Amino acid sequence: MLDINKIRAQFPILNRKVNGKDLVYFDNGATTQKPQSVIDAEATYYANENSNVHRGVHFLSGLATDKFEETRNTVQAFIGAKHNHEIIFTKGTTDSINLVANGFRTLLNKGDEIIISEMEHHSNIVPWQMCCEISGATLKVIPLLDNGSLDMHEFDNLLSKNTKLVSVSHISNALGTVNDIETIIAKAHNFNAKVMIDGAQAASHVALDMQKLDADFYCFSAHKLFGPTGVGVLYGKEEILNVLPPYQGGGEMIKEVSFAKTTYACLPHKFEAGTPNISGVIAFKQAIDFITDLEIAEITKYEEELLKYATAEVLKIEGLKIYGTAAHKSGIISFNIEGLHPYDIGVIVDKMGVAIRTGHHCTQPIMDRFNIPGTARISLSVYNTKQEIDVCVKAIKKAKLMLS
Repeated sequence: MLDINKIRAQFPILNRKVNGKDLVYFDNGATTQKPQSVIDAEATYYANENSNVHRGVHFLSGLATDKFEETRNTVQAFIGAKHNHEIIFTKGTTDSINLVANGFRTLLNKGDEIIISEMEHHSNIVPWQMCCEISGATLKVIPLLDNGSLDMHEFDNLLSKNTKLVSVSHISNALGTVNDIETIIAKAHNFNAKVMIDGAQAASHVALDMQKLDADFYCFSAHKLFGPTGVGVLYGKEEILNVLPPYQGGGEMIKEVSFAKTTYACLPHKFEAGTPNISGVIAFKQAIDFITDLEIAEITKYEEELLKYATAEVLKIEGLKIYGTAAHKSGIISFNIEGLHPYDIGVIVDKMGVAIRTGHHCTQPIMDRFNIPGTARISLSVYNTKQEIDVCVKAIKKAKLMLS
């Protein structure tokens, strides 16, 4: 069993007041809070270890490089990658997707097809639209069912010999739906298509094993699993990354440069041009260690318990409707209350110290699908409690009363 009080004690921000009330933080889908170990690691780097990586023979450069590469090894183990050079550090999930989409521009031709889904974050839509505009490929979309799950029958119809890549989210940031990515990957591979998984909402909630999953690409952001902002991970199979052209040119990603010709460095440096977010990458290891120490299976179990409790409690509010009712969900509850705008609900509950997200959550196609302007969203994490859910529900009821 997880000791939630001990977990919460590691997060200094959870002790603060908002509008004179104890902070209740339910915006974990946007970013998670940081444990003291992560905060300390960033500060320690700048205080005692600051130096550029991979480029110096002096002591500090060697120290920073060792710690930077230690995080790469930690990520490799965390997601079950075969090689540490299959781990590419980026700015975040968006950057990771753009890296792959930019590369595929040169690999696709007119008549080729890319499949995404109606539930995708804008970051997993726009890069592929741009890719198709330049390459001449066609973008296909898996539709949503009324419960917020993907229409897998239609996915079967979309797959063809022209399908070159499928890119879908592991977990929907707006609906909480956990997609059957194992089946999606297997079906796409039957047509020799590559598969990219947007794992931004999954990496801190479910166990990952790239060898079992067999995804060609998988990406996520450090800040959504208790790490710093400005750090992301792109996992890619070695053989595919070797074929993919570089995303950016500059220092670090080259082997030899002349005005006649440049040859690129080997993986992973081929995709890591310029000075990275060194302190963020080093601190990211502490975030992964935090998750590993708790054990991801225990985190999943506890968050499922929170989701079940929160769902039952919010549904007691008259006029409240949840969007995303798939059988397999992660800790996200998107809802509206009849006659009320979600923005107004968010403003009022904030006055009571409760942080939730309102709007379209960068998923306008989902909102169009359900013919709504947006939703209010509760997103849970391992440091949340049932008592906080009670506070949130009380705040929502008060908002409803004030706005009715």
